[in-house]
Amino acid sequence: MNFIKLILAILGLIFGVMVFFWVFGFITSLIWYAFWLGLLGAVAYGGYRLFRRAETKFVGEGSTAGYIDERDFSLSWEEYDRKYLKK
Repeated sequence: MNFIKLILAILGLIFGVMVFFWVFGFITSLIWYAFWLGLLGAVAYGGYRLFRRAETKFVGEGSTAGYIDERDFSLSWEEYDRKYLKK
């Protein structure tokens, strides 16, 4: 009976070590993928920031879509027609 317990203890130890290494490998691979995805995200974010800085330098601040709408908001159709369409 002690011999069977010894064999079962050795098998349990072997399988326990195998499970430990499996879990350890899974966790380290998750950390490795997180590292590379983080590095890729940091490079992409840095490129985006450089692009936005260059765009702001050459184009200017903000969008002009609201500027046109706000500028002519108070015009009636006749005023708009006379101002823009009858040129």
